[in-house]
Amino acid sequence: MSAAERELVATACRILAGAGQDDLIWGHASVRDPEGRGVWIKSAEWSLAEITPDRVHLMDPDGAVLAGEGARHSDYPVHTGIMMARPDAGAVVHTHPPFSVALAATGQELRPISHAANFFVPPAVPRFTDTADLILTRDLGRSVAATLGDVPALFLVNHGIVTVGSTLEEATVAAVLLERACHQQLLTASAGGCPPGRRRRSRCASGSTSTAGAPSPRCGLTSCVSCPCEAVGRWPRSRAIRGVPGGVDSTPGMA
Repeated sequence: MSAAERELVATACRILAGAGQDDLIWGHASVRDPEGRGVWIKSAEWSLAEITPDRVHLMDPDGAVLAGEGARHSDYPVHTGIMMARPDAGAVVHTHPPFSVALAATGQELRPISHAANFFVPPAVPRFTDTADLILTRDLGRSVAATLGDVPALFLVNHGIVTVGSTLEEATVAAVLLERACHQQLLTASAGGCPPGRRRRSRCASGSTSTAGAPSPRCGLTSCVSCPCEAVGRWPRSRAIRGVPGGVDSTPGMA
C-alpha cells in the first residue's frame, strides 16, 4: 500500500474540514494511484475531520476496494469519471460547502469580484443540473466529467462542488478558494451590490453621451461610471434620486 498517497488524502480531508467543508460523513478527496490501479480515497464511515491514513483505501474504476479497509463511498463515480476523462487530473475533491451550494442554488454565476473568484472566472464555472442527488452511476460520472470540461471547478447545483488539479494540493486549494469566492459574492450582494447587467448611473456634467452610455430616456441620467461590483446581487430598487420618479440612485460622490 502507498503510504504517501494515504497520508496525502488524509491531510487534504482534514484541511477541507478545517475550512468549513465537513458535512457529516459526506464529501471526499481522491488522488490518482501512481501505478494506474484506480484512486486513493477516504472510506465512507468517517467525516473529513476524522480521516487518518489508515482510513484511506485504494479503489478501482468499478468501485472495488483493492487495498485498505472500510466501505467505499457510493458516489465514487464523481472521481473515477473525471479521472478517466481528464488525463491531466491527478486529484479530485467533492464537498458540500454551504456558500457554494447557496450561490449556485440562486442561479447566479460566480463573478470576478474577489481575489479568490479570479482564480476561476472568466470563463463561467459550469453548472451540473442532471441531478441534485448523489452521483451513483458511471453514466452520471461521465456526465459530470463532460460538464466540467477542462476547467478546475464545477457546481453540482443543489448538491455541492467538484474541483480538480494536477495534484491533490491544487484541488484542495481550489475547493477552499471556490467557497471563499462564493461567500464574498453573497456578502457583496447582501450589502447592495448591483444586479446582473445593471450599472449605477450618475449625472453627466455636460449632458453629453459618455463612453459608458447615453442619457436615460426615463431620468435623463448618463451611465458615466461602471459599478465596481457589476452583475452581482440586487441593487435596492427602492432608492431613487430625489424628484425623479422611478429613477435610480446616483453613485456616491458623482451626483
